[in-house]
Amino acid sequence: MRFITMQALLGQKKNQTQKFLQDGRRIPVTEIIVMENAVVSLKTQEKDGYTAVQLGYGTKKHPTKALAGHSKGATLEKAPLFMREVKIIDMASEELPKPGEFLALGDIFKPGDIIAVTGISKGKGFAGGVKRYHFRGGPATHGQSDRHRAPGSIGSGTTPGRVYKGKRMAGKMGNETVTVKNLEVVGIDGETMLIKGVVPGVRKGLLVIKKIGEDKKFVPLLETIKKETVVEEEIATTAQV
Repeated sequence: MRFITMQALLGQKKNQTQKFLQDGRRIPVTEIIVMENAVVSLKTQEKDGYTAVQLGYGTKKHPTKALAGHSKGATLEKAPLFMREVKIIDMASEELPKPGEFLALGDIFKPGDIIAVTGISKGKGFAGGVKRYHFRGGPATHGQSDRHRAPGSIGSGTTPGRVYKGKRMAGKMGNETVTVKNLEVVGIDGETMLIKGVVPGVRKGLLVIKKIGEDKKFVPLLETIKKETVVEEEIATTAQV
């Protein structure tokens, strides 16, 4: 528990499922794999103008020479697959982890923590206004033949004589940085974190997980007994009889 002051780690989205709480509620759960994060480098106020920790996650099979050299500077045997900076506020320099050290999941998070998860949303390609912004479209009757999903008028006439920037129209949808706040950690099993709710991105997509608080009314997960264990206990009971 040395790096308890660090409030963020990198992980990868694994799967979405469902679990039950001890009070009987069924909740959506996202499984996130959070392997040990390597500390690649530090950014200091004196040298860089801000304080941050550069974290590395995973292993890159064929790193570039620049990335390999950057990793060797942190005495890492292998270059990380992903690297992200976590900005640090109100933390003394002696409390920061040193390059080459590793941060584990259990050192930062615990069940009941409130977190914010940042990832890259799924790309949807080029989408129309109905899918992208939930436009109603045109009327379905009275002679309409090809205007059911049309956006309608976009201009304002002679004045201003142009289309305003930011006008909601068809265009590329998704593949953007999205942050989902106020998610709750409901369980930790080794390197797997169980999150109540859904997070952005595809499976194996990189996620930045930041701790923002704690839930004082936290309800833990209902512990389930494996079917094999129940069968073994029944067999043992029958043999005794």
